[in-house]
Amino acid sequence: MAITQAMCTSFKVELLNGIHAFGTTVVRGATTADTMKMALYTSSATLDATTTAFTVSNETSGTGYSSGGQDLTTVAPTSSGTTAFLDFNDETWSSATITARGALIYNSTQSNKSVAVLDFGGDKTSTAGDFTVVFPTADATNAIIRIA
Repeated sequence: MAITQAMCTSFKVELLNGIHAFGTTVVRGATTADTMKMALYTSSATLDATTTAFTVSNETSGTGYSSGGQDLTTVAPTSSGTTAFLDFNDETWSSATITARGALIYNSTQSNKSVAVLDFGGDKTSTAGDFTVVFPTADATNAIIRIA
C-alpha cells in the first residue's frame, strides 16, 4: 500500500468534459461553484493517479477530524504566460490529535470525484494542536494544479 502524489487521471478527462467548476463560473446561464474538499489518509491507504473518488478506506481518524475531511477555499483560477493554475488556501484541523501520510482533494458536488492525491513524504502528526496542510505558492511554477 502506498500514497503516490499525482493529479488523478480521471480528473484530467473530467476537466475536458466540463465536470469541475473551480471558483464561481457561469455554466449554461446558471452561476455555480463546486465544493472541493480534502480528506486525510493513513500510511495504509492506496492512493495514486488511478484514484477516481473519495473513499473512507484507511482514512485518518482521531480527535478534531471528521470523515470526509474539510471544505477547501479555492483561490480563483488564473494564468501567467501560457500556464493556467489554481490553488487553495492552507487547510487547518484545529486542536486535532491525528496522524496522516497523505490527502485526497475531491469534488463533493460532483459525486466525490477525485482531483489530486498529496503525499506528505511520511507520517505527519498533531497532538491536541493544529494539523495544517500548507499549499505551495499560487503561481505558474508552483501552484498545486497547473496546466501548461
